[in-house]
Amino acid sequence: MNLSHAYGTPPAAEAAGALLLRALDRGITHFDTAEVYGPFTNEVVVGQALAPIRQEVSIATKFGWDIDPQTGQRSGGLNSRPDHVRRVVDAMLTRLKVDSIDLLYQH
Repeated sequence: MNLSHAYGTPPAAEAAGALLLRALDRGITHFDTAEVYGPFTNEVVVGQALAPIRQEVSIATKFGWDIDPQTGQRSGGLNSRPDHVRRVVDAMLTRLKVDSIDLLYQH
């Protein structure tokens, strides 16, 4: 979450990617993100950094908030309708640069 917002100024994408790779060097193999972090930008950073080592890690991400895919604005509500879940998962796969998500759950 801190790689894109929340606690102070987020690091540059390159620094965030380097941090993720250092975590892997120290034995961390499970990475968790969410579409709402940024929104969207955290999944992009995680996907870009972990793409070369995808087979060595597991990736979890979360859906559930009603976020406008064009503007990133949250409506304040939740959206668990099947058509929404399908749409956001397709976008997540693209942002994470993966063919599958190891753990997908509702935020």
